[in-house]
Amino acid sequence: MTSTPHADVWPVRTERLQIRPMTAPDIDAMWAWRQLPEVNRWLGLAPDTIEAFRERYRDPERLASMHLAELVAENGEATPIGDIMIRIGDGWGQLEVADRVKGVEAELGWVLDPQHTGRGYATEAIRAVIDVCFGPLGLRRVHAGCFADNEPSWRLMERLGMRREEFSRKTALHRSGEWLDGLNYGILAEEWPVTGS
Repeated sequence: MTSTPHADVWPVRTERLQIRPMTAPDIDAMWAWRQLPEVNRWLGLAPDTIEAFRERYRDPERLASMHLAELVAENGEATPIGDIMIRIGDGWGQLEVADRVKGVEAELGWVLDPQHTGRGYATEAIRAVIDVCFGPLGLRRVHAGCFADNEPSWRLMERLGMRREEFSRKTALHRSGEWLDGLNYGILAEEWPVTGS
């Protein structure tokens, strides 16, 4: 079974949250918010049954890239409020330097339970994840993408200082049958302010 990359850096704590690697028992909690119409309309895949969802996320490779964001109460009790994908991958390099681009960047994705939106939790969680990417993981670049119509997602990226690198016209076929515009954002390690979180 594949282990979580850099498992020694997790869990990460922020002022209000804990971010930790997801485990198989967390899959049902993730389904609770991912099956909501206002959430799954933006997801790349939205299985229509809990069984199909469990099957997809039991895959060790997929599960290894997933992290759970939990709201931590004063008594230490943790409530799952969202999930974060951290997919570490290779950059692009010419053949002579291809060995130097292995595992140098991460693609991020996130989903927050709508019951917990509007309180800054997503910003807090993704800021902490980027801190980990550029700190202990030693990555050089982080990027993320979304449908252009998913305004909360691209606004979050802009709040975090990520740069809009691409606006693509009607490049993504939505399950509704409509071709939608896409946005891609990125940030480099040297552009990221050291926050110490």
